Amino acid sequence: MSQTRHRRSLTDPDVLAFWRERHICTLTTLRPDGTPHVAPVGATLDPARGLARVITSAGSRKARNVAAAGPDGLPVALCQVDGRRWSTLEGRAVVRDAPAEVAEAEARYAERYKPPRANPERVVLEIRITRVLGNV
Repeated sequence: MSQTRHRRSLTDPDVLAFWRERHICTLTTLRPDGTPHVAPVGATLDPARGLARVITSAGSRKARNVAAAGPDGLPVALCQVDGRRWSTLEGRAVVRDAPAEVAEAEARYAERYKPPRANPERVVLEIRITRVLGNV
């Protein structure tokens, strides 16, 4: 199947509804040696700003992979699956650590999942979405 068949938009009501449902996602980042690292994550979608966010510890492998890419960010893929339904958000991720950005990401996470545990090392992986794929 071609990617064109599965191309979606952040304005697609089915995509938006699927990303509001509670699902665990996978985030694929690239290690400095170019090999993929895939981790289960909770993620939130901010379609108005074209962003997805993942909260994590600054020392996590995924955060270190993104940080190592520098200010232009790292290409990543964020995917969620529910049976035959799936959606992947592709984009460039950067690490955000400003208290206001972390607080916003935590509030969005709490809305979709549950309040996150306290973590003084928390950062946000902010993904500027460049492509939306799926079968929802």
